[in-house]
Amino acid sequence: MEHVVLVDADDNEIGTMEKMEAHQKGVLHRAFSILLFNSKGELLLQKRAVGKYHSGGLWTNTCCSHPLPNETMEEATRRKLKQEMGIDMQTRFAYKFIYKTPLDGNLIEHELDHVFIGTFDGQPLANHHEVEAWRFISLKELQQEIKLNPEQYTYWFKLILAHPQATFLHN
Repeated sequence: MEHVVLVDADDNEIGTMEKMEAHQKGVLHRAFSILLFNSKGELLLQKRAVGKYHSGGLWTNTCCSHPLPNETMEEATRRKLKQEMGIDMQTRFAYKFIYKTPLDGNLIEHELDHVFIGTFDGQPLANHHEVEAWRFISLKELQQEIKLNPEQYTYWFKLILAHPQATFLHN
């Protein structure tokens, strides 16, 4: 049983809870989202596997998950990026924000999301239990696609792209 780290609004740890219980109750917990760009400035997207416990079949950022109790954010981001996308690299912190939204399956996502970025020019080796598909896309094309078909993208990914601190998207 996987546990998540519960936090207050200032990102101070206040305990742990089983992951599904935290999503059923909508309790604020620590999470991370990774965005990898190639040297052409294209963003590596993943399409979540249909069998995921929520948001299956939707396009989203390169990788996202939760740190385990007693795991640093650096350890967690490296672990999950390798597990989901077969990419072994360290990313760098960009910013963090809080969001809360209902999800499919009567779940509630309430996360303090740490956003990490990095540069990657290789080919991912996606874990098909986690990732149905992947692709690089220009930010211009991505914005057009989201405008036309917002329901094909995860809620948090759209928030990340629209966040005022996401200055790395405009370079």
